[in-house]
Amino acid sequence: MKKFVFVLVIAIAVAAAPAATQDRVEKLLEELTNAPGISGQEGEVRKIVARELRAMGATVATDGLGSVIGEFKGAADSPRVMLAAHMDEIGLMVKHITADGFVKFLPVGGWFDQVLVDKRWIIHTEKGPVLGVSGIKTVHISTPADRTRVFSRDELFLDVGARSKAEAEAMGIRPGQMISPDSRFARLGGAYVTKAFDDRLGVAVMLEAVRRLSAMQHVNHIFAVGTVQEEIGLRGAQTSSQVVKPDVGISIEAGVAGDYPGVGANEAQERLGDGPGLFLHDSSMLPNLKLRDFFFRVAKEKGVPLQPELLTGYGEDGAQMQRWSTGTPAVNFTVPVRYLHSFNGVIRREDFDRAVDLLVEVLLRLDAKTVAELKSFD
Repeated sequence: MKKFVFVLVIAIAVAAAPAATQDRVEKLLEELTNAPGISGQEGEVRKIVARELRAMGATVATDGLGSVIGEFKGAADSPRVMLAAHMDEIGLMVKHITADGFVKFLPVGGWFDQVLVDKRWIIHTEKGPVLGVSGIKTVHISTPADRTRVFSRDELFLDVGARSKAEAEAMGIRPGQMISPDSRFARLGGAYVTKAFDDRLGVAVMLEAVRRLSAMQHVNHIFAVGTVQEEIGLRGAQTSSQVVKPDVGISIEAGVAGDYPGVGANEAQERLGDGPGLFLHDSSMLPNLKLRDFFFRVAKEKGVPLQPELLTGYGEDGAQMQRWSTGTPAVNFTVPVRYLHSFNGVIRREDFDRAVDLLVEVLLRLDAKTVAELKSFD
């Protein structure tokens, strides 16, 4: 009996302990990442981004695909600086419903098949969210070969608790609907963990940077753009670049951390806690060398650590900004994330804060003379 009372007292004390206080940035990260928004269905995220931009005094518009464009006007002759961070996340889409009520799906964006198995998902219907579970054959009836192989996405399905196609349809499920991971924002020791850091993390960096700039005196004409459909071909950056007509472009992305078992520096170089990163190479773009060096120079001047990153497989919105008109100076600026394109990405807050610090300092220095020099190849 004494032992029971002791455990009960401890449980009550733990339950009564106050939750850690969230600041504005943490609340924004939680709201952005918890929102559903697979490629082509970014509406919930778009509302948040538009709300935040309007609160800062931006003129807000959208392009024909749904990218949000927040405009902060500068001096008449100031350069048009485009910040871009994509709002979409990877997910699934309802493909069809089987006769016995199981939901077959189509992956949207780049998933490992092994990540899709035995997870909880949310199907977003007009009647509201429907929980689904990606089922897999139990180990008790599996063959020795099945126990070690990766199950193909074509074999998988979602169990929504329906007994027939009619029951599933009565829940509001139909082809084309968005399916997002059921993974919520949380603290993980001294880190944060959730889905969709790629690229709601970049969206939050962009919003915090322009929030600071909106309270400062600066000359630049800045466009903060939340792009759509990046995960399926950088589509929103292409259309929004035609609206913005940038003189210089900065893509803000989720970097690829390589600081955990099984990943070597030859694969990815960023480490959590070592500051933001700047891509020197990826499969979609090589950065403007002068803009690259400008970032490193400002980082050194302000004492902000900046990690170089070189990847062979990666695509990002900077590639579309770079191709605007006859060519535009562009870079890909990142915050390191572990376990990209999964249910649970992990970041450290100090990397986020340093990224915002450095981006603000860079933007304050991108005047007409500097941008003209970036474009010169003499």
